[in-house]
Parts: sequence; structure tokens; C-alpha cells
Amino acid sequence: MLKTIFFGTPETAVPFLGKLAERTEVLAVVSQPDKPAGRGLATLPTPVKAAALELGLKVLQPSKPSEIAAELKSLAAALAVVVAYGRLLRRDVLDAPRLGTMNVHFSLLPKYRGAAPVQWSLVRGEKRTGVTLFWLDEGMDTGPIQSVLETEVGPDEDAGGLLARLTESGVGLLDKTLIDIEAGKVVRVPQQGGETLAPLIKREDARLDLSRPAQEIHDMVRGLRLWPRAALESRDGRLLVLKTALPGPQDPAGSGRAGTILSVERGRGILVQCGSCSRLWFLEVQPEGKRRSNAADFANGLRLAVGGLLPFVDET
Repeated sequence: MLKTIFFGTPETAVPFLGKLAERTEVLAVVSQPDKPAGRGLATLPTPVKAAALELGLKVLQPSKPSEIAAELKSLAAALAVVVAYGRLLRRDVLDAPRLGTMNVHFSLLPKYRGAAPVQWSLVRGEKRTGVTLFWLDEGMDTGPIQSVLETEVGPDEDAGGLLARLTESGVGLLDKTLIDIEAGKVVRVPQQGGETLAPLIKREDARLDLSRPAQEIHDMVRGLRLWPRAALESRDGRLLVLKTALPGPQDPAGSGRAGTILSVERGRGILVQCGSCSRLWFLEVQPEGKRRSNAADFANGLRLAVGGLLPFVDET
């Protein structure tokens, strides 16, 4: 049985730890230090730490991974697996296991290297994505590939749904890959093709511009559904747009400037004029600091009617 080390921190990494513990002898689990969370700011264990303790595994939480490089080397593990650990690992840590350190990444590398591959792949309107298991080097997601799984992206799939699906598929890919590695099938295929970057999403990245085509706006909304959430901003405040849909041929035709309300349909939402003569249904919205609501209920509450302009459209 392979002897392994696991690096991970958030909930997304927990199923991978479970599969690694099922298939291998996990000698140690490395997670980020615990941080205060919630309203009371109580210090809680990271999701990976909590899962590791339930499995009876040794947990290490260094402020800097290199602090424990010698300890990791002394474990004499064959392999380390990294899933959303949250810190770059230096060479002394990467080389601690005999075979090296393998990372689970939620894109088809070299596309979307970085911290937010799922979000950016949706924002950019990708039709296909996947999971890549690759060997870490000291670059940003630049190491050689061990295995890949590809999948289509649904036209209305958002970041939460896609991340959940890629997690499930990724656990299956890890299972098959561990079997291959134990059988001696270690491959290191150099990445090929043009690279794209997927840096951390910032609040300013989430600002919607209704003068852009509806498809681009729809992709932003679904890509930023988890955080920070796409929003219309003006001097009057900030309106989070949580769910949208592209119109069908039976929906009202467009007219007027971007932000003009074309239809208000109870139980569905509001149809809004966008750029390039396009239209988009706003289905679910949330004024910042208030509860989320159906977009039609939001419009009715403000007495917005067909032909009116969304009050969150910046008129400067």
C-alpha cells in the first residue's frame, strides 16, 4: 500500500482526503492554521483538519510549510497529494515524498492556472473543462501531467454546481490514478498549448456592465455565483445578481438603452435590455444588506415597470 501525505484546507478537499485514506496509508495531513470564523469569531478547525481527526490521522498546521520540510522527509512517504491547500510549496517540501507531490486542479491545464479556475472558466464562457492531476514544481501550476478528465460545461451551470461536479469526478480520477501509480505507471507529460491565468477573484471583478452582450453578463453571473457575486453598482447602492437566463424567441423584443426593463413576469423575473441588441432575464437578485428575492418581486417592490430603467444603472 502506498504511503502518502495530504495537503488541503477547505471543504472541497475533504472527499479527496477520504479517497486517499481509503486507497493508501496516509502518514500525515497538512492544513492551514485554524482561524476565527462566524459571528462569534470562534476558532474552528479547517474542514480538512476536522475530517482528518475523525479518521484518526496525524495533522500538521505550520504557518509556513517549509517549517516542517524535514519532518515530512522523515516520514518516507511515496507520494503527496495537494487539493486547495492555499499556499505555494517550496522545493524542499515538494521533494519530501519519493515520487514527488501531485496536485488536483480544476481545469484543463495549461488553461486557467491559478487560484480560481472554475470561476474564470465560466466567466470566459468555456464549453469544456475538466480536472488535471499534475506533478507540482515551483511554478504556478506548470508541472507535468499525470492524468486528465474532460467534461462539457452546461450553458446555465454555475460555479457551485460545476465545482461540485468536478469534485466528484476528480475523486474518481484520483482513485484510478492511485491504482496506476501503485502499479508503477507514473507518467510526467509536459503541458502543451496556450496558457491562461485564473487569479483570485476580487470584488471589482464582479461589477456588471449592462452595455456588454447578454451572454457575457450571464457567464459572469454564473461564474461568480459563490463569491464575490456579480453586481450592478451605482451611486444608489449595489444590487447582487444571483441568477440569470438567456431569453427565448417567444420573449419580448429589445428596445431602449442598456438597463431598460422589457418585461416583468411574476414568478419568473425581469427581462432587461443589454448591449449589442441583446436581452437577459434577471431571475434572482439581492440588494446588498437585504434578503434575496425573485427579480419580479424586487421590481414590483420598487414600482418598476416596463420601459423603466433599473435604478442600479449608473447614469453618470
